[in-house]
Formats: sequence, structure tokens, C-alpha cells
Amino acid sequence: MRKTAICDLLGIEYPVIQGGMAWVAEHNLAAAVSNAGGLGIIAAANAPYEYVRDEIRKTKELTDRPFGVNIMLLSPHAEDVARVVVEEKVPVVTTGAGNPGTYMKQWKEAGIKVIPVVASVALAKLMQRAGADAVVAEGCESGGHIGESTTMTLVPQVADAVSIPVIAAGGIADGRGFAAARMLGAQAVQVGTRFVVSKECVVHPRYKQQILRAKDIDSVVTGRSGGHPVRALRNKMSREYLRREQAGCEFEELESLTVGALRKAVVDGDVDYGTLMAGQIAGMIQEEKSCREIIEGMMDEAESLMNRAW
Repeated sequence: MRKTAICDLLGIEYPVIQGGMAWVAEHNLAAAVSNAGGLGIIAAANAPYEYVRDEIRKTKELTDRPFGVNIMLLSPHAEDVARVVVEEKVPVVTTGAGNPGTYMKQWKEAGIKVIPVVASVALAKLMQRAGADAVVAEGCESGGHIGESTTMTLVPQVADAVSIPVIAAGGIADGRGFAAARMLGAQAVQVGTRFVVSKECVVHPRYKQQILRAKDIDSVVTGRSGGHPVRALRNKMSREYLRREQAGCEFEELESLTVGALRKAVVDGDVDYGTLMAGQIAGMIQEEKSCREIIEGMMDEAESLMNRAW
């Protein structure tokens, strides 16, 4: 239960990967997750390569364990960041919002493990053919940009379709979610929202409080009409977005509401007009814990559940 093929592949103690959350996943959180036995991730997002290089070096100062960088392939800085992870000898890269095929050769030659995030079986197969070492099958329960399939339906279909390890993401916050993911065929889990409410995460306290106060029905998906659905907690901004979306407003007008909104929430603590990205499991999070407490608690609970199940 505690050791899977992903642990051997990535050189980590527990099969738990931290999500690459823009404005959230920086060096403090990444190092804390890696030091706790999981795989910490730095989110490159739309940041220039100089920022990413600095974050990598700061992470190395805090941990000697493996960690990774998440590269958003639609970023205008993606090519430069792809080069920086090679130069800085980052052991793992996760990717989203595009096909990493352009960079696969240089990453593989540098010994980097490449793990794309996928939302469909077709994309998982494509990534395996491109040389990916594993894939993250992310269900629509996740916070942030999402696909259509749920974790419960996506993970087993991806696991059946590819021979590389599958990492389950979306709706996983504790040992119950971890055990369920393993039963669905996943070799590990990727966790996002639960780590936002960790002691080492440096997001604004008001952001954390909104997650702690959230109920099961408090997340909402905006942007479906434009083909760019995003899951976040309800607030004044999301209500206005949905109102305009239902009124048939153009996508450009809708997106104008969200410009800089994630930074507003994460850095400035604007819980009214910032984008409070969070998954559907927000209602399960009742207290702030350290990354080590989160990971070890997840492993202990999962092991207990699996032993009882048999």
C-alpha cells in the first residue's frame, strides 16, 4: 500500500504527488511535501524562466529529496522553462495545457521523468506513445481547469488503456480517497486542495479560511460555455461570471472578470473577487495540518481501511 511502482520510479517514500497549482505551489510547499516523503511540485504557470530557476534553487536549499516542476505548455515562457529544468537537473516534470512532445527528447536525454496530466483515455495513449513515464488522470472534481470525466470513471479506463503507471487526481483528500484510487488501478495520487490548507503553504490566510468554511455544495464551475471550465469556490466574482454566462455574454467579456483573479485570492486574500480555486473535497477539510501530518495520516488511514476490507 505504501510502496508502489511510482515510488521506485520517482525515488520517493510515499505515492503522493502534490498538485502543480499556479501561485500556490512554490518552493516552501514543494520542499515540505518532498521532505514528508511525497513529491513536491513547483508550478511554473505563466512565470518567466528566471522566476522558475530561482524557485528551483530555493527548493534545493530546503530539501535534498526529489521534487518536480509543473509546466503549463500554453505559457509563452514554456520553451525557456523547458530548458531551465534541464539545466537545473530537475528530476521530474509534470505538464498540462498541451502536448509535451516538442520537449520530450531533451527531457528524456537529461534523465527527467515526464508525467503529463490528462483528462481522457485518448490523451493518455498519446502521451504513452510520446514517451511519458506515467500520467496523471485528473477527474473533474479537481480545483482549477477541469475536463468532463469524473475521477471514478476516468482512472480505471486510463489504467486499462496504458501500460505506464497512472496517478489519480481529483477529489482525493484523505486515506479513503487514496484507497479508492488504488482500487481503481492508480499507482499513486495527486493532491491539490488538501495541501493548500497545510501549515507550510504560504497562500493568504483568508484563502485557507474559505476552504475550511466550505460545504459540499460550495464549489462551482465557470467557463463551460467557452470550453474552458474552471472549478472554484462560490463568491461574488463567480456569481457575476455565471450570471453573465447564463445571459449569453461573449467569452472575452467573461474572461475579463478573471484577469489577475487567482493572484488576488492567493496573494492579496481577496475572497470576494479573487478566484478561489478548490476541488469538491474542500468541504472535507476541517483543519490546517503540516504536510507530513497530511501524508502520513493518509497512508495510515488507507492501510487501515484496506486491511479491514480484506
